Amino acid sequence: MAERIYWHIGLPKTGTTYLQKILWNNREELERSGISLPAAGHRRSLWAALDLMGNTRLDRRHPDAPGSWERLCQELDSVEGTALLTHEFFCGATAQQVERAVARLAPAEIHVVITARDAAGMLTAGWQEHVKNGGVSTLREVAELAEPAEFGWWVWDLGQVVERWAGAVPAGRIHVLPMPERSEGPDQHWRNFAKVIGSDAVIEGAEAEANRSLGVVQAEALRRVNQKLRGFGRPVDRGVWIRGYLGEDHLARQHSERVRLEDDLLRDCRERSERAADLIERLGIQVVGSPDRLLVAPGEPSGRTLESVGADEVADALAGLVSTLVADVREERAANARSAAGTAPEPEARGVRRIRERVQSVISSARTDHQSSS
Repeated sequence: MAERIYWHIGLPKTGTTYLQKILWNNREELERSGISLPAAGHRRSLWAALDLMGNTRLDRRHPDAPGSWERLCQELDSVEGTALLTHEFFCGATAQQVERAVARLAPAEIHVVITARDAAGMLTAGWQEHVKNGGVSTLREVAELAEPAEFGWWVWDLGQVVERWAGAVPAGRIHVLPMPERSEGPDQHWRNFAKVIGSDAVIEGAEAEANRSLGVVQAEALRRVNQKLRGFGRPVDRGVWIRGYLGEDHLARQHSERVRLEDDLLRDCRERSERAADLIERLGIQVVGSPDRLLVAPGEPSGRTLESVGADEVADALAGLVSTLVADVREERAANARSAAGTAPEPEARGVRRIRERVQSVISSARTDHQSSS
């Protein structure tokens, strides 16, 4: 069994994809520095998190998904030294599930790593993620969801997550990493993370990429599209077509304004952030970075509320989306016609290239997971 396990549990929308990309792309370098990454990739880490939380529909994702948590534990049983687990869905475990998991990993010394941000940023970013994954709930509906769920305060409220994990892991072994300001440098988030896990591995390409977020009008437009979509329930369909093709490849490119919370939601977020910061200070939990980044910034936020978005604005965003989709379809048909006629192929059309890149990315990820586990 590993002597020490650093367990990065999220939160969602706190630079987790950025950090996980670095970790998995530099797995060999990290192992040479004494840190092992079991689970054979992001997808199997996701399965393990869902399995730990008792998800009863794992077989719909993949025949190998059920039992992933115990298989991960068995991998850890054979690890010597230090291991690292990472997936943002782990933060959704109940207190009882956390206790069972920590007991299963005993006698390893568990260190919980929580990447975090203020509650207002969490709510707006989390709702956008809900929409980009095919969700149809409004921001207010999601904000009022209290019970355990993949999207909602159960996984977004830092204080709630800390309370659930602090019941099984000593506060001295819990580390909170606020997302840094962009002015602190493009790789500051990784440097803070590496400091916690004690890694001195030489990492190439640790600069953070700009995240493509949706504007207030575009997010509402995609939510309404989701209400009409049928047959896009599989994760691969949501990832390639809704999140990737419609959201990030098209709507995120439109001129946009940031989502701003209504006053009552903003007040609630301020209170949640302050409670979490007070709890962290009271328990003596280590904060790596600026504690102020856990609080909602004072003053009036920028952007627009969803309630201010008019039907004409949504229609304009959808009209712009349709125009780009028509262009993509035309380019694809022209390419197919040239191929059927046996003429020399021209450079791949923009829309076709985007689709192909999305599909190839998903296939490549799945193939990497399979090869790593064989």
